[in-house]
Amino acid sequence: MSELNKLTIADARDKLRAGEITSVELTDACLAATEAASALNAVVHHTPDLAREQAAAADARIKAGDAPSMCGIPLGIKDLFCTKGVASQAASAILNGFKPEYESTVTSQLFDAGAVMIGKLNMDEFAMGSSNETSTYGNVINPWRRGNDDTDLTPGGSSGGSASAVAADLCLAATGTDTGGSIRQPAAFVGITGLKPTYGRCSRWGIVAFASSLDQAGPMTKTVRDAAIMLQAMAGHDPKDSTSADLPLPDFEAAITGDIRGKTIGIPKEYRMDGMPDEIETLWAQGREMLQDAGATIVDISLPHTKYALPAYYVVAPAEASSNLARYDGVRYGHRATLGQGDGITEMYEKTRAEGFGDEVKRRVMIGTYVLSAGFYDAYYNRARKVRALIKKDFEDVFATGVDAILTPATPSAAFPLGQEFDDPVQMYLNDVFTVTVNLAGLPGIAVPAGLDGQGLPLGLQLIGKPWEEGELLNIAASLEDRAGFVAKPANWW
Repeated sequence: MSELNKLTIADARDKLRAGEITSVELTDACLAATEAASALNAVVHHTPDLAREQAAAADARIKAGDAPSMCGIPLGIKDLFCTKGVASQAASAILNGFKPEYESTVTSQLFDAGAVMIGKLNMDEFAMGSSNETSTYGNVINPWRRGNDDTDLTPGGSSGGSASAVAADLCLAATGTDTGGSIRQPAAFVGITGLKPTYGRCSRWGIVAFASSLDQAGPMTKTVRDAAIMLQAMAGHDPKDSTSADLPLPDFEAAITGDIRGKTIGIPKEYRMDGMPDEIETLWAQGREMLQDAGATIVDISLPHTKYALPAYYVVAPAEASSNLARYDGVRYGHRATLGQGDGITEMYEKTRAEGFGDEVKRRVMIGTYVLSAGFYDAYYNRARKVRALIKKDFEDVFATGVDAILTPATPSAAFPLGQEFDDPVQMYLNDVFTVTVNLAGLPGIAVPAGLDGQGLPLGLQLIGKPWEEGELLNIAASLEDRAGFVAKPANWW
């Protein structure tokens, strides 16, 4: 059977269980696709031997009748997840040569469920970026192109390698992480589904930290149903992560009934931004109509502190990053600078970090260190924390009125060209304008592909759910997905 790599998780699961295909065949199809797609620069550490070994074990398990839904499914793993014995660099030169002696909880759970790893995927360095241009491995290329124009486009960031790999069918799904939109924005740019779960739903143990109070792992998949299947294997309480929630895990796939009659969807007026393209505005209006057609009630809502979300995020996230990245010093692992005669420990730290960190990481570490410094802590960091509490309360107030989910655009534009010069880094940060509020409030959010722009590029809509209600969110997202009927795929030019 050809083109097995184009299957969804749900279809592959059914075919594996019916004995129509084997995981080894499925894995070989993905490995062949990966080999042929070097132009995308999505896979940075190939693990074909491990993949075939895991696939053979999965086939034996399926044959024995002991197979969870993810058994035998080939995945790509973002380079932020520590994988035992496999390079895990967070796309940074400072972690050159680092191969962990342990497995992250999320990858461990996926492998326990029988999933197969085809390789590690490219990303922005330490997950800092919105375009996947800050990686030590070089840029990831979006598999989509504008009409007949062969300009390389961004796949979004920081999970750009994951987005590109899933959209180009190099794997059936991939892990991503989302600190301010890093699953949802790239998913929207490449026409796939990206789910950021409630903060604490998936363990952060063994995932290289960017901003610990914001980071959350999630699935990047071809469909909403696939996101539910994969989340089931990724989520759950982990005693090794103090922020992991000790809550029972519902059956996410069973929650997808397709029936959203009686649900109330909020449309926040604050998300109507100045200068937002007409195409995004139109798509948002269409999404509203689709959910209304499905039986939902649409209400206008207000999230008054939205305008402060980006400034608050770009104080809190760099502050936590500067604290987290202090551990990379060249002493125990990773890159260490060559020292001159008379150089001491201070010079080693300075030279190692100067060589190992890229410009964007240095920029954020400096911002973070500044806002945490004695004279500015109250003026910046404490104030940002108070704003964050107000943003969280905005959502709580809306949900208290009976709203079940909130519909917004996922991104302020379609994918833009790589190498686009921005006069000011803040212009790049504006890509996160619709997504950061969800991280600040710790809520679940999902990006669903909903249409194409005038140049044939995918556009996504975002649904924001109540805390711990991923099942309900997935059900509403599935209804939106069904009515949008998005089936477009990028033409294979690579």
